[in-house]
Amino acid sequence: MFVSKLNKTAFLVLKEVCAVKKGERVLIITNDKSQVEKISLAFYKATRKLHAYPTIVVQPVKTLLDYADKSVISALESVPDVVLSISYNKLGKDEKASVNPYKTEDGREFSSIFNYLREGTKQIRAIWTPGLTVDMFCRTANVNYKLMKTRCKVLSEILTEAEYVQVTSPSGTDVKVDIAGRKAFCDDGDFTQNGSGGNIPAGEVYISPVVGKTEGKIVFDGSISSTSNDMLVKNPVCLQVENGFITKVYSQGQSPDSLPEKNSEAKKLLDCIIEAEKSAIQREKEGKIPAGSGEILKRNARNIGELGIGLNPSAKITGNMLEDEKAFRTCHFAIGQNYDGDANALIHLDCLVKNPTIVAFFKDGSSKTILSNGNLECTK
Repeated sequence: MFVSKLNKTAFLVLKEVCAVKKGERVLIITNDKSQVEKISLAFYKATRKLHAYPTIVVQPVKTLLDYADKSVISALESVPDVVLSISYNKLGKDEKASVNPYKTEDGREFSSIFNYLREGTKQIRAIWTPGLTVDMFCRTANVNYKLMKTRCKVLSEILTEAEYVQVTSPSGTDVKVDIAGRKAFCDDGDFTQNGSGGNIPAGEVYISPVVGKTEGKIVFDGSISSTSNDMLVKNPVCLQVENGFITKVYSQGQSPDSLPEKNSEAKKLLDCIIEAEKSAIQREKEGKIPAGSGEILKRNARNIGELGIGLNPSAKITGNMLEDEKAFRTCHFAIGQNYDGDANALIHLDCLVKNPTIVAFFKDGSSKTILSNGNLECTK
């Protein structure tokens, strides 16, 4: 029964979410881990059922700081029609493009072939699912995509028009996020056009704050990501953010000036940031990134790169960020790289805030409440 549900879900995603057509080439990138292997095989079978041509490439598990296998990069260079990254953790960075970025005719640079083909030349459409499990897939991919798309559209329009948002929460978050001139993105499960793509499970609206403008305190009390895994938070993690960058990381109840305790979630998060800072400098020394970019990547390891709002009614907080960040009654902030290309970093660590209140403020002085104590206030 469960296998049948898995196969049906894979078929639904390919047909409705990705709109795979007869004769198209579908590249499936995965790892030799039972959960993602099973899902990848279901996608392989569903692709065949749609009379398209699937190829599976298997590589070892990669973290945020690892490079993808050369076989994966070569497969992407063949420019398939659809790419499914069904990874246990991450796809991996593009070593060759990290040194010599791809460039579009309008001058944009991309440090990976995947992003270049999707965002730059818009030759592929894609989904990526870091940490996806069979249970999560079957439970959260069978949703009302029409309703999700409507909600995403409403919230994205509000965020795109807003000058800034104020985010507060019962756990102590109180932060002003400048988003003036930024465009919000929708992960709404509609990846039918070339250049489109997002997560499965889908269900979030997200935006990149203006670099250097976020101010205040953020408290993560749901779950946090590290470079290697995700974890539920027992003792909330506090960030002090000044001029857009993190200046302090500490556990709730501690002094902001104290060092996080050993094995605390705050210590683990801070260690990831420090590791990314050191790695940026080391990679420049080794010639793995362009000269002069080490300090930039180091600085942006403390950038607030994203504010996202969860909109998948079937998602819940489990300690797996792929699902957690889509859950209702939550928002998340990412530490590191943003989506607008003006804050490149080696990391992008999503971290969750429960039951937030988010108020958008506009140029004319008006405001609109998006979430109130986690409850969705704007639906149309």
